[in-house]
Amino acid sequence: MQPELAGAAARPTVPERPHHEGHPAWQDGLGRAAIRSLQVLIVLALVVVVTYAAVRLRLVVVPLLIATLIAAAANPVVDWLDRKHVPRSLAALLTMLVGIAALSGVVWWISNAVGDQWNELRDSASEGLTELRNYVVDGPLPITEQHVTDAQDRLGEFVGGTQFQQGAISGATLALEIVTGIFLGVVLLYFLLKDGRTIWRFISDQLPESHRPRWDQVARRSAGVLGGYVRGTAVVAFVDALVIGIALVVLGVPLALPLAVVVFLGAFIPLVGATIAGTLAALVALVSNGFVTALIVVAVVIAVNQLEGDILAPVVLGQALSLHPLAILLALTAGTIVAGVIGALLSVPFAAVTWSAVKTFREAGGSPPGENPA
Repeated sequence: MQPELAGAAARPTVPERPHHEGHPAWQDGLGRAAIRSLQVLIVLALVVVVTYAAVRLRLVVVPLLIATLIAAAANPVVDWLDRKHVPRSLAALLTMLVGIAALSGVVWWISNAVGDQWNELRDSASEGLTELRNYVVDGPLPITEQHVTDAQDRLGEFVGGTQFQQGAISGATLALEIVTGIFLGVVLLYFLLKDGRTIWRFISDQLPESHRPRWDQVARRSAGVLGGYVRGTAVVAFVDALVIGIALVVLGVPLALPLAVVVFLGAFIPLVGATIAGTLAALVALVSNGFVTALIVVAVVIAVNQLEGDILAPVVLGQALSLHPLAILLALTAGTIVAGVIGALLSVPFAAVTWSAVKTFREAGGSPPGENPA
């Protein structure tokens, strides 16, 4: 053996140091946590920017979201008419006209009911307020007649003041925005019902071809969840309104029909909507019929809420709202803070759709695009 080879064989082999990309400080646990935190901050910043833009463009965003919500619920009717060889444009128009006619009929019916019972409710409310004033002044609370008079004077000054007038001007502006939003929403709803598939096909064509099947599955599942949520919530809301409305009629509470409609609308706000609407019904019963009737209304509202939470919602909604109550409460709170009543109405269904889309995307992913999962 040559000396050079023998010396080389005798020297220990030194392992090569692994190649690290970037600074070594980013490779330990703290560095990886810092990178992940930075990613989270970037995502949160993007969410804040998108939310701010949506609030600023609420005149466009809110009608679009509401139109999407209604279109997801009404699309099966349009599909059924389409299968009956009705042109899709005509099917979308007929579906919208029937819905608008039904809504107009309900509004007309409620207006007549309110007009017939308004005087009775006004007199009862006046009597109730007088009794409340007497109780406050003569009761155990340290409040005198002068205190009540001062409060009424301050209220009158507020109504006649600049701040209240500015609020009235803001209300007029809001009314104009609502009218504009309704018109825009109707137009958007028509095109979503008529050309929803074409619009989605245009969007999916912009994606890489290997990703399209996954996103098609996400879109179908999301539309199904959104439509199922709206239809299921409508059924639950109708049962709530029917039971509470019948109880109000039997108890002789005025404005039973309008209050039942308020209960129906309130049920679209999960967890708290139906309760708040039932509380309003109990207050009307307290003013018009007395304390005992109000307690009975409260008992009926509690029973209906238990029926909804234990039987109706799990059976009717099914998987459409597969969110934990804590997640629903957080989404509801965030939506209310960002967009008020509209946010409360829209936050939960779109949170459910987002969660469903994430789960579907992960389930449909399997392996990276282009790779054989085997």
